[in-house]
Amino acid sequence: MTLKVIGAGVGRTGTLSLKAALERLGFGPCFHGRHVLDHPERLPMWRAAADGEAVDWHAVFAGYAASVDWPGAAYWRPLLETFPGAKVILTVRDAERWYDSVHDTIYQMFGDGPGDGDPRVAEARGVVPGLDVFTDFHRRMIWDGFFGGRFADRGHALAVYEAHNAAVLREVPPERLLVVEPGAGWEPLCEFLGVEVPDEPYPRLNDPAAFWSRVAARVAESRA
Repeated sequence: MTLKVIGAGVGRTGTLSLKAALERLGFGPCFHGRHVLDHPERLPMWRAAADGEAVDWHAVFAGYAASVDWPGAAYWRPLLETFPGAKVILTVRDAERWYDSVHDTIYQMFGDGPGDGDPRVAEARGVVPGLDVFTDFHRRMIWDGFFGGRFADRGHALAVYEAHNAAVLREVPPERLLVVEPGAGWEPLCEFLGVEVPDEPYPRLNDPAAFWSRVAARVAESRA
């Protein structure tokens, strides 16, 4: 199996909804940031990538037909070269709303935000196996790497977000790229991938409440 779809949109831009949609359309399994913990043996490769070292991307994504969200979105350039037959999907949303969503969820859980005082964060970090290693990697790759250690600087983070999207639009060949905005539904995605439109609503899984519900579910699974 090889990657057929590369999600270049950063976290909190509808990536989990896109994951569900791609898997419904037959482009699965789809790798999402939450799956990093499912493959602890691959963490050394992710850490190497965060350090700017060359990695075997086929090994990193072995068993997956698509990738969305961080950390894959941070490496869309090497993925574009490694998987020349793959199509690229850039999920985007209003920059200000995106920042608020990131700040209130993954920044608290995995970043340098005041999440340490949140009982949900404290419990997860004390219970979920490997979360400490994943959090360390997340900080190195996203908060220190992607955002240069300045995510708390709203203006800087917004500029990084806009620059990332602009680079994807500028560098990915138009015939390989689809830009997806909230509310786009099935039609543009299915047309881009050459598949039929399902007779069901497009997945909507991107709200902060759902994020914290998934954290709670992971905690419960770990305790069991």
